[in-house]
Amino acid sequence: MRKKLLTTLGLLTFVCLFQACKKDTPNDDDTVIVTPPDPEPEPQKWKHIPPSPQRNGDPEAGYEYMVYGDYLDSGIPYDAYISFAPSSSNRLGRTGDNATLDFTHNAVTAPNGVRVVTTNCLNCHSQILNGELIVGLGNATSDYTTDQSANLALVDFTLKGMFGEDSPEWEAYSRYSRGLNAVAGEIVTEVRGVNPADKLSVTLSSYLNKHDLTWLGQGQLPIPEEVVPSDVPAWWLLRKKNAMFSAGSGRGDFARIMMASGGLTMSDSTKAREIDNNFDDVLAFINSIEAPEYPEPVLQDQVAIGEQLFNNNCATCHGTYGDEETYPNLLIALEEVGTDPALSQSNFSYIYFADWYNTSWFGKGEYAARFTPTNGYVAQPLDGVWATAPYFHNGSVPTLYDVLNSTQRPEKWKRSFNTSDTVSYTH
Repeated sequence: MRKKLLTTLGLLTFVCLFQACKKDTPNDDDTVIVTPPDPEPEPQKWKHIPPSPQRNGDPEAGYEYMVYGDYLDSGIPYDAYISFAPSSSNRLGRTGDNATLDFTHNAVTAPNGVRVVTTNCLNCHSQILNGELIVGLGNATSDYTTDQSANLALVDFTLKGMFGEDSPEWEAYSRYSRGLNAVAGEIVTEVRGVNPADKLSVTLSSYLNKHDLTWLGQGQLPIPEEVVPSDVPAWWLLRKKNAMFSAGSGRGDFARIMMASGGLTMSDSTKAREIDNNFDDVLAFINSIEAPEYPEPVLQDQVAIGEQLFNNNCATCHGTYGDEETYPNLLIALEEVGTDPALSQSNFSYIYFADWYNTSWFGKGEYAARFTPTNGYVAQPLDGVWATAPYFHNGSVPTLYDVLNSTQRPEKWKRSFNTSDTVSYTH
């Protein structure tokens, strides 16, 4: 039971994946509606993505909200959780109830006053590497290969038996259960180490009233059958980017896009405004993160040669690095990049999802966000690239050597999941 309960808590993979202004709260009467856009035009091999105004925020306040905040305010009652959970090393140095939890969970107070444990952003956006917790490194070790619906039913049954269906504890848990049960069967991947967050976003949106974000009880949008997984990008790259996600589909206010993670337990748009008023700070924290330094010796006599080769062959798309950095924010057409098109052509590119999102609460008001379907992938910044194996938008290439020497890429390989050596694999 302990293992199943903890596995269930790992289900939440919503993008948390995601300047100016005062913290005004838009209301449901706002009339600024973004018309769903057409896909990016086909002929160009690449296209510059223009910037969007972003809100300023307080990085320290953003970190505190991320590791203590109640952007998800429903979860397993704290007393029940700690009776099953193993002890934590408190890698974040948190205080109070949170000191007893793994860094991927927050202890928060539900609206009815019950203390609960729920998932936080670091479930997807952090990883242990060489024995150190790297906040902002995409988690390449998670496992979504099993449909957790049966385990969720067991957790529901257990908590009803412990507290009763009419108890405050069940009330505090019920929205968390509701959200997880809606998405559990839709986000099962074929392999471990990839992330189904895009499919989760589309699925969850189907259950929300687009105007006031109340729960509808059953899905209203067609949900694609296929789960197209992605590799979680490093947070420290975001401050250079003019669009979010591998295909560059997330436009407008980045904080508004990221705060949609609260949709799993959100009661209505009142709670959405509360979360939105804090996520400009979360964005500021993300923009303050630096890439980890490479820990091994560097062949200094090769640095100048490598820099020249890079600037002559790679910098046009990926930018330059050093004292005077540049980054062009280019969307590269599928025909040009020549890689797996599935992620670009699924989920965020479905017109019905773009229509829902762009005409919903998220697409209204002063801090409107939008999704723009595209036909390519963004050439990513390469800061801290040594730490972000495996590579590409789908995590299909195990090492940097294989990226650069495409003729030697293995057709099949197996991840080691050794967090002191994230690039190890066997054919």
